[in-house]
Amino acid sequence: MEDEDDVPQSSVNFIPCLYFLKKAVAKEKPEKITLTQEELARVINETKEELEENSDEEQAEVANAMETSDNEEPRPTQPAATGNDQDEYNFDNYDNELNLQFANLGDVAVIDASEQIQDDEDSEAEDDLIKTNDNLLIVGHVDDDAASLEVFVYNESEGSFYVHHDFLLPSYPLCIEWMHYDPEARDIGNMVAIGSMDPIITIWDLDIQDTLEPALKLGSKGSRKKNIPKCGHTDAVLDLSWNPNFSHILASGSVDQTVILWDLDELKPHTTITGFQEKIQSLKFHATEAQSLLTGCCDGTVRLYDCRDPETIQQNAKIWNFSGEIERIAWDPNDGNYFFASTNEGNVYYCDVRQDRQVWSKRVHEKEVTGLAPNAKCKGMLTTTSSDGSLKVWKYSETDADLVYEEDVGIGQIQCIGICPDNPFTVAVGGDNKRKHLRVVDVRDFDTVRRSFGISVQN
Repeated sequence: MEDEDDVPQSSVNFIPCLYFLKKAVAKEKPEKITLTQEELARVINETKEELEENSDEEQAEVANAMETSDNEEPRPTQPAATGNDQDEYNFDNYDNELNLQFANLGDVAVIDASEQIQDDEDSEAEDDLIKTNDNLLIVGHVDDDAASLEVFVYNESEGSFYVHHDFLLPSYPLCIEWMHYDPEARDIGNMVAIGSMDPIITIWDLDIQDTLEPALKLGSKGSRKKNIPKCGHTDAVLDLSWNPNFSHILASGSVDQTVILWDLDELKPHTTITGFQEKIQSLKFHATEAQSLLTGCCDGTVRLYDCRDPETIQQNAKIWNFSGEIERIAWDPNDGNYFFASTNEGNVYYCDVRQDRQVWSKRVHEKEVTGLAPNAKCKGMLTTTSSDGSLKVWKYSETDADLVYEEDVGIGQIQCIGICPDNPFTVAVGGDNKRKHLRVVDVRDFDTVRRSFGISVQN
């Protein structure tokens, strides 16, 4: 028997983002897409044209830069700012490698009808159905040069957890936001928006399987050949927040130091917020106050915007300043006057929007705090995660937070956390351990948590 250590391992294999979806919003039977030869040829040709155009524009930019620098003294080149001193995962070359992968689509054999996926009795198998008591867990996954969106079925009562279907993504994913809205139909839907290393936001329909293309895109890199202007962000999109009160509005924060409020009905930017000194890593609309948008920036600031008037949105922002880079922000689901902010220094701040300073702050991890999950059902419970590999449960109040439980969950450096909307005691965490990088945890399994909050497993 081959030793497990001898099995070839991916050089990069981790979960950068995930989202826990509530029950009974997905179709029982997602539609399956079977491409005809003509449709496949169209996808391949469009992909090749886009890659060639991007390559031509990049070469033109390089040529212009060389021409401009002919009369200048040579200067040492600086590495791209990534937030890390070393490019551990070789992301500088990621898009080039992934583009090559998509370019090879043209080399696939012609698919005839006999080789296409058959929509027969197999589609009636139980595992193909999404039941009303299933939660979906949407996971962004990077495995070597491949980036994908995996749709897991999680059923707590049945103990089931498996990948139902997935999508190949055109760029390395950084954030996921679910939207109960279909911009094309202008009606309720089951869509996810993906922010990535690419400035274009892609929107995918979770009720469709086996598609090679997103349903919609937000933004454009522009095209000189087709006379299409640039639109939207110019760099990686780090976070997204959908406004459930105004379902046609989606906010995005980017490395380009802007926040864009997108009109999903028009697929265009409605408002662009500038004035940031660094990249925006986190943002969140308020659950009930539709106009209130909270942003967390790497310059150490958290800003609260009133989005009702685009003319005054920037000058009327309320600002809090903290030490370190803001990693995550989250509204307190039990009191909308409060929010949490975490930093790369391992601190969590608890703030009242009616005050200019934080209510309390605490060093909760040794490294950056990559996940904040306040419990909407159990007031005073906060779960945090960190790149130090640990998950911790805290009991907080308006004056302080006390540690209740901590555990190394064994998935390497934790990149993200998602909380189950139907059972907020259950969280999913994604990490960078190449053998095991995804885990679902029910904090009620821990005795100290149950005792501290007076809960039982049945709650």
